[in-house]
Amino acid sequence: MMTFTIINCMIHLQNFKSGDLPFLNYELDEIQAGFTSSADSALQKIKERNDKGDFEAFPVTIFMKEIPVGFFVLDFGNDRLELTENPKSVLLRSLSINPKFQGKGIGTISMKNIPEFIENYFPEKAIEEIVLAVNNKNTGAYKTYLKAGYKDFGKTRPWKNGFQHFLSLKI
Repeated sequence: MMTFTIINCMIHLQNFKSGDLPFLNYELDEIQAGFTSSADSALQKIKERNDKGDFEAFPVTIFMKEIPVGFFVLDFGNDRLELTENPKSVLLRSLSINPKFQGKGIGTISMKNIPEFIENYFPEKAIEEIVLAVNNKNTGAYKTYLKAGYKDFGKTRPWKNGFQHFLSLKI
């Protein structure tokens, strides 16, 4: 098993490419797997949506230098409207970081980089808000989002593993 030490790393986001997938096939522990989808599972859901003519979900790879270390989806579809009334919003979903790289600030840095990524890759969408739902038992992810500037406005909903908090970042 390879291990990596992160010292002054550079974190950046890129549109997912199929060559990223072998690096993103990491296994999450049972608890984390209950809160998010694997990259492979999220990509399958995107394919199923695309097959139905829904082309509103875009996978993104998180890189540390040139190594893919994480993944998430930006979803411009109608699911976002369950969390906000803002039509100029995007839903962040299926975020995960390879367990070998967790606890090093990669998630926080990545979440702070999303507004610039959206402006660069989706300027035509004129996005004003990023929304997400995080399970109340997923305290690590919740703290990561708060550190990155996302706000909890007190909205929740019941979900399969407990309640989810709705968080938002105005951009």
